Amino acid sequence: MTAPLALLDAASMYFRSFYALPDSLTAPDGTPVNAVRGFTDTVARILADRRPGRLVACLDADWRPQFRVDLLPSYKAHRVAETGDVEVVPDALSPQVPIILEVLEAVGLATAEAAGYEADDVIGTLVARESTDPVEVISGDRDLFQLVRTEPSPVTVYYLGKGWNKAEPLGPAEIAAKYAVPEANAGPAYADMAALRGDPSDGLPGVAGIGEKTAAKLISQFGSLEALIGAAAEGDPRVPPKTRLRLAEAAEYLAVAPTVVQVAPDAPVEFSRPDRVPAAPTDPERALELGERWNLGGSVQRLLDAFPG
Repeated sequence: MTAPLALLDAASMYFRSFYALPDSLTAPDGTPVNAVRGFTDTVARILADRRPGRLVACLDADWRPQFRVDLLPSYKAHRVAETGDVEVVPDALSPQVPIILEVLEAVGLATAEAAGYEADDVIGTLVARESTDPVEVISGDRDLFQLVRTEPSPVTVYYLGKGWNKAEPLGPAEIAAKYAVPEANAGPAYADMAALRGDPSDGLPGVAGIGEKTAAKLISQFGSLEALIGAAAEGDPRVPPKTRLRLAEAAEYLAVAPTVVQVAPDAPVEFSRPDRVPAAPTDPERALELGERWNLGGSVQRLLDAFPG
């Protein structure tokens, strides 16, 4: 079988590592390194367990893109610091991100970002471009479930809800079973369901009175959000009067929600280096020096050992 292309939702992974490991893990100068250690160990496990031929750590160039805010001002608004349009990131995490990027650079693994877009959009664009290798998206973000597919090359999301040891591999069949959406278009159907249902964590209000189960039932019945809205507007008897009213009341939201919820397939992605996983780390001495300087324990060595050789 062809070696997969691994797309890492880097921010999701290092946030998860930050909260999973104690902040008592520090460098000699007192800088917390719990996120660096956790992230590095997870990448090592991905290399060892999945053996990807290509790997990209996808980054947020803009965690709250203006095009989404213009359409829906509430988008992630609750996460904005009072001092301005800045994501609230724990003080102990911020200095760890540059260290993570240094480690990735030293071992020769690619990063990618796109000006004005989120990491989700980088991942969505790289998925849209790929037609040869199977793709494995590694993330703790359910928004990326919309990318699962079987053709032209399969896309599976490894969901890190409980860490890598308990990562759930989810393809169209699993998403269909888990959320009661049609398997044939499970990815797009999940995005439509998410728009209907809403997501308070992203500032998406959803349609009042329509929860996840009802949203999934409606999308399954009509095939897509667009078809549901059209049927409601035409007075289709399959749409209950109360649901018709709720959809009408949410018309302004529903007009923009799909664009806000769906990941971009055409972001201007820029890479730090080619995405091929090298047979051996590019600069192991530099990586070990970083491990020593930042007190990363055995994490760097485990990452070095995970390369295919």
